[in-house]
Amino acid sequence: MDFEYTETQQQIRAAVRRLCAEFGVDYWRTCDEAGEYPEDFVQAMTRAGWLSALIPEEYGGSGLGLMEGCIILEEINRSGGNGAACHAQMYTMASVLNHGSEEQKRRYLPRIADGSLRLQAFGVTEPDAGSNTLKIKTFAKRRPGGGYVINGQKIWTSRYMQSHMYLLIVRTTPFEEVSRKTDGLSLFLVDIEKAGKALQARPIRTMLNHHTNEVFIDNLEVGEEDRIGEEGRGFHYLVDSLNSERLLVASESIGDGRWFIAEASRYATERQVFDRPIGQNQGIQFPISRAHMNIEAAELMRNRAAALFDRKLPCANETSMAKFLASEAAWEAGEACMTTFGGYGVASEYHVERKWKEARLFRTAPLSNNLILAQVAQHALGMPRSY
Repeated sequence: MDFEYTETQQQIRAAVRRLCAEFGVDYWRTCDEAGEYPEDFVQAMTRAGWLSALIPEEYGGSGLGLMEGCIILEEINRSGGNGAACHAQMYTMASVLNHGSEEQKRRYLPRIADGSLRLQAFGVTEPDAGSNTLKIKTFAKRRPGGGYVINGQKIWTSRYMQSHMYLLIVRTTPFEEVSRKTDGLSLFLVDIEKAGKALQARPIRTMLNHHTNEVFIDNLEVGEEDRIGEEGRGFHYLVDSLNSERLLVASESIGDGRWFIAEASRYATERQVFDRPIGQNQGIQFPISRAHMNIEAAELMRNRAAALFDRKLPCANETSMAKFLASEAAWEAGEACMTTFGGYGVASEYHVERKWKEARLFRTAPLSNNLILAQVAQHALGMPRSY
């Protein structure tokens, strides 16, 4: 495996870094304190074509691979920003691209690419199902005249208020009636404005600026043309989005880790206590050094998983392990940075507390790291299934 980035990838990294420099840490702190969506940043990323990087050229995108998408999001977080504000624009469209009809691709992908249509809302999790997607209860019932009527509830649907379209996974066959647990789920692409009062969102207040919602679905009417792929195959289509999502999130964590390490190293070198730099003390040096090594290791796993994904090879274990290693390493780096800054770490003017909160999220979402440990035990090590 080649461990060097290509010249094109290095150019992408540099270009994204330049754009992010126009939106410094003070911009992100202002958004965070006001609870505002970083609209100007997302618009700038859209105009530059970075959010359409994975869409093929024939549909208005750049036709780049997932590795390039990972680099883009890594640089956002490495600059002190928060790629989660727009990362779904990359992975939600994977279901349309890989499993949608040609008519759906030509209807939606060019508009997603030019920014006139936003697809950032992804309705998967439900209050009673949690991470057990196969046990969701939101149900699409066929209508006698064609189409479906959907009723149910979703939770942790982020960026719903900032989206035009809503990717929704629901049951079309009751769980008790399927022969395989992964059957009976279907994917729909829903026009939020057209849905009207059938979709009602309630924002969930969280400790960070994440714009997430609970969505109530009441007699939502959708047509056959709104379904992606075959009825009952939705879970299998979802896997494409989930694998890419985990790698994109891993990349954001790598960016977070590098931001923490850079800030901690700088502060430890400059800060004088007892007439010496605090970075001269091994109690400060060692946690930062350890976090740095773990971020470097996580990057290698991310790159391996992305290479497999882009070659369309099996990569479920690798994408999950990359997400686990990167999010754990980022959190370790955040803890080291917070400790290095001491009391100043909780002061918003130093930005550490904001990034610390954002880094912590990825140990839980989009998939709990405990579930990844169980997945690796079963599928990589051949141990008994634990859930």
